[in-house]
Amino acid sequence: MRRIAILGSTGSIGTQTLDVISHYPDQFKVEGLAAGTNAALFIEQIHRFKPRKVSIATKELADQLKQQIPADIEVYYGDEGLIEVAAGTDADFVVTALVGSQGLPSTLAAIRAGKNIGLANKETLVTAGHIVTSMVREYGVTMLPIDSEHSAIFQCLNGESMGNIKKITITASGGSFRDRTREQLQGVTVEEALNHPNWSMGAKITIDSATMVNKGLEVIEAHWLFNLPYEQIDVLVHPESIIHSFVEFNDSSIIAQMGNPDMRVPIQYALTYPNRIASPAASLDLARIGKLHFREMDYDRYPCLRMAFECGKIGGTAPTVFNAANEVAVARFLRGEISFLQIEDVIASALDKHQQISLPTLEQIQETDRLTRQLALNIPFGLS
Repeated sequence: MRRIAILGSTGSIGTQTLDVISHYPDQFKVEGLAAGTNAALFIEQIHRFKPRKVSIATKELADQLKQQIPADIEVYYGDEGLIEVAAGTDADFVVTALVGSQGLPSTLAAIRAGKNIGLANKETLVTAGHIVTSMVREYGVTMLPIDSEHSAIFQCLNGESMGNIKKITITASGGSFRDRTREQLQGVTVEEALNHPNWSMGAKITIDSATMVNKGLEVIEAHWLFNLPYEQIDVLVHPESIIHSFVEFNDSSIIAQMGNPDMRVPIQYALTYPNRIASPAASLDLARIGKLHFREMDYDRYPCLRMAFECGKIGGTAPTVFNAANEVAVARFLRGEISFLQIEDVIASALDKHQQISLPTLEQIQETDRLTRQLALNIPFGLS
């Protein structure tokens, strides 16, 4: 039986992970759960899956939680609570499904505790890839990708020699505005941006999909996961999200991983690897779909993706700045403080003002993250 802890259990990936686990109660035991502020859903999850340790965002919510769950369940809160659930249970596999850079300290704690990682928090590798990958090697743990694109590449590479790779291609749905020109993006609303045509995701990731920041983060993550130079990483728009990514080898052969856009498939693969078991997801019917479409990536249309490639190649603290500025910019857009197109202006402004550190320590990464957020929060913009 595999023992699981989930960081971010009430989010999109967390709830779908628990859905997968619920189909196989004899194969999985939930040891720990950590959530943000959705106390009502968290209480339901605790009663259903009976973890030994749980954590929620604040002390106030933790005090409320204690009144509504069994007394033998240990309750924690805040950053220390995340670390306790990540590293302080009997779990052998930790799913890191937190949104944003808050997932880094708890992921590092889990690695130090010898836990294998199911990585759905791409910001962990974006902001501190050199530290995380070094620690994975040092502590002898495995890090399996949960993002559909990276899971696809991982599956395509099974049994293959890394030296035979010509390039990997990460596919992109194009997001909510894939059929609009930049001129047509003037004045788009939050509601329009959150209307993703293929995937059911959280608000932040859905906005990132529309700006293509999400794909940029995935490019940087792929660089660290598969130890590939950026020149061997490509992005292709694929509106149907059926081919989740593919690998081209030196002999021009291409292996692709396909399936319906259902995150339970890559989640389950990470949970059961190297085995495959029956999935609750529907089978792919290519005859019904009929056609698949592809478009070359337009980096003028999606400047955030271009900036992500540039930051990845620069390395050091540049990806940290890119990520932190974007997180603040997305939050400002969701609050109605800036327009959709000004998200990329906030990122560009933060990068312009940044003093690069080539090989940062964890403390320098955290300080860069803090300063960037402060800067991005105060960049003055009027709605256009």
